[in-house]
Amino acid sequence: MPADDSNGLVCRGTGLTLEAETDQTDPHVRGVPGYLRDVYRWAYLEPLALTVFDHQAMVSAILWGNYHRLARGVLEELHAGGNVLQLASVYGPFSLQLLEVLGTNGALDVVEVAPVQIERCRRLLADHPNARVIPGDAATPPEGSYDAVISFFLLHEVPEDYKVRIVDAALARVAPGGRAVFIDYHRPGRLHPLRPIMMTVFALLEPFARALWTREIAAYASTPDGFRWRKQTFFGGLYQKVVAERIG
Repeated sequence: MPADDSNGLVCRGTGLTLEAETDQTDPHVRGVPGYLRDVYRWAYLEPLALTVFDHQAMVSAILWGNYHRLARGVLEELHAGGNVLQLASVYGPFSLQLLEVLGTNGALDVVEVAPVQIERCRRLLADHPNARVIPGDAATPPEGSYDAVISFFLLHEVPEDYKVRIVDAALARVAPGGRAVFIDYHRPGRLHPLRPIMMTVFALLEPFARALWTREIAAYASTPDGFRWRKQTFFGGLYQKVVAERIG
């Protein structure tokens, strides 16, 4: 999840105070951005959320049975020994699956802002010395160069200006020959049976998601040149995978 100013599941909504506000009386929201506190507190900021959402069956249900297919779309872009940055933690086993591909010679950095999610992710990765959980904002991740930067269902949970900042930050940290991989929602076909259901879900729970139905992820990049872009859609167009591979 993004941090001081901003990922998951599907791991993040409007009041809309976009600046981070520190609440010294509530450790669950300390340092998180206003939109996250106001819109997604129920999903990411309370310990009870872990009990409800942090299960493989729940993650799969939220994605209409498509979790494994979408996770494979990321895993196939990685290689053993790679150095990977994950922008925001994700409910379920996603980070562990990344580590399985990377192996003991690879490394995984996970940037997360929500205190509850930071602790959860640290517990999840406790047995993996080649993995770090870094408290911080997905829009301003630590400096570095990575073989792959992963955004898994993060962009639909952040306001438009954050989408730009996150995409730009991801691209800036891709090493030559490396790639940024974005998995997220996409505009389904007009006759898709889940289209009206998802419109209702977005209207009630995901106020920033519909933007991905009308704007390409590549269009959020301030400087898309220097990358080869490719896109694939899944499940009748409801989901998308966008890869930006740095040339050189």
